[in-house]
Amino acid sequence: MTKLQEFAGGGGARPAVPFKTLAARLREQIADDIVRGALPPGIALEELELAKRFDVSRTPVREAIRLLVASGLVEARPHRSAVVARATEAQLAGMFEALRELESLCAGFAAERMTAPEQADLRRVHGALQRVVRAGDPQRYHELNEQFHSIIYAGCHNDYLERLTIETRARIAPFSRAQFRTLGRLARSHAEHEAIVRAIMDGKAERAAGAMKAHIGSVHDAYATYRGG
Repeated sequence: MTKLQEFAGGGGARPAVPFKTLAARLREQIADDIVRGALPPGIALEELELAKRFDVSRTPVREAIRLLVASGLVEARPHRSAVVARATEAQLAGMFEALRELESLCAGFAAERMTAPEQADLRRVHGALQRVVRAGDPQRYHELNEQFHSIIYAGCHNDYLERLTIETRARIAPFSRAQFRTLGRLARSHAEHEAIVRAIMDGKAERAAGAMKAHIGSVHDAYATYRGG
């Protein structure tokens, strides 16, 4: 298997996970390197060097960098290579604060508006996440976790709120993904999801909003622990 096949998931399909383009997968990998500090703030992202590293052409690398610029992790420079941005603690705290409020709104509305098929999807993904917790697979958990939250966004039946929340979550995704590597985080995250699911199934909007707000606050705390470690 080539590096490209391995990186693109050619070693075996994983059902129930939306297909991601090679550029999107490259963006995740580079974003992880930035969050871990392997690519420190201010360092230039050379397209040719990254293409060689991942054994791909420069086209998906260029698209991945464009996605990173859109997310704020990377700064574009006219006629020069993009560089890793310098995200301050205050900026990260602000992003998590905004996401916490948006997601709590989604959960509250979902408790009132989610259809029976949407509820069934939420229970199905929640059950799949429990199996991943037992397997201890942070990457797989992240993939299904995106589905879990997306079902709640759709279940709020407010297109504008859904789009705004998706955009905010995409901006903060590299940081929230990193926190799954902290010891015991998968099990804690699933327990937090359980409270959200129960509230939505019971149609308790205030309880669902509160559970989601606490969950996103816990994500921020877990990331701070990961970063500090």
